[in-house]
Amino acid sequence: MKTLYKGLVGDIGGTNARLAMVDEDGHLRHPKTYATKDYGSLTEIVATYLETAMGRKRPERVVLAVAGPLVDGEIELTNIDWRISEGELVGAFEFEKVRLLNDFGAQALAAPHLPADSLRRIGPDLRPSPTCPIVVVGAGTGFGVAGLVHSDRGDLVLQAEGGHASFAPSDDVEIEIFRILKARFGRVSIERILSGAGMVDLYAALCELAGETPHLTTAQAITTSKDAQALATVARFCAILGSVAGDIALTYGARGGVYIAGGIAPQIQDPLMQGDFRARFEAKGRMSSYMADIPTTLITHPYAALVGAARALDQTSSDLL
Repeated sequence: MKTLYKGLVGDIGGTNARLAMVDEDGHLRHPKTYATKDYGSLTEIVATYLETAMGRKRPERVVLAVAGPLVDGEIELTNIDWRISEGELVGAFEFEKVRLLNDFGAQALAAPHLPADSLRRIGPDLRPSPTCPIVVVGAGTGFGVAGLVHSDRGDLVLQAEGGHASFAPSDDVEIEIFRILKARFGRVSIERILSGAGMVDLYAALCELAGETPHLTTAQAITTSKDAQALATVARFCAILGSVAGDIALTYGARGGVYIAGGIAPQIQDPLMQGDFRARFEAKGRMSSYMADIPTTLITHPYAALVGAARALDQTSSDLL
């Protein structure tokens, strides 16, 4: 029996572009991942995928989750020199409807609907407040933030660029880290530390404070190394992530729960669970008791943004009636 498809979904980041078809039951089919460095534009990737997955046939509806701020139907990716336009994609492929949304907005749409085996609770097993907002944050090529609120018209995504907010040190070591990074970059944002490149800079700063020469040059090398400064870097990274996640939870009033996504967190699960993440998440002075009631959960699903894009695909169906 021939498979019928609702449309095409994508998760477009600074490092990888993931595409999949969505069948009539809402399941992802034919997921494929492309390294963005191997292509000159998203149009090239979409053309390659469609030729492989569908031949000459084109889906009517497309939803792409993209790592960047959405403005008037266009997104400029934050960490790669690409601009993506809904209108250009319609023109290039004769799609009937294209919707772009922030990649963490898609993660937020997905979070309440992900299977239990793709979620791992960080800290106590708390019951979320079902009517309150949730937040998804995470580090990868950059640092993403999005919220989700429930309404009579369905779930509404609150897209944001919270990764570019200023970093706030929490102790004397982080004040020194801030000083080192400020001398190098001028301004220190959250993403300057909580990202792949940020982890390398954090490692270099901790080596400088210890009077050592850094020798690891990638986040992957740091997260897999048993070197003392690498271990200290991962521990500090998790602690800072906890502080930032707590700040963002306060900002959104996210008593519905905070989800940790992105490419880095699933690679450092044990330090995240066993280290200072949860303590720093709750350490908000007079608001600590408020924070103690908010569940924190790690997303390990490999295609969470595609799941969220598939939910958004359903929301576009009424536009075609």
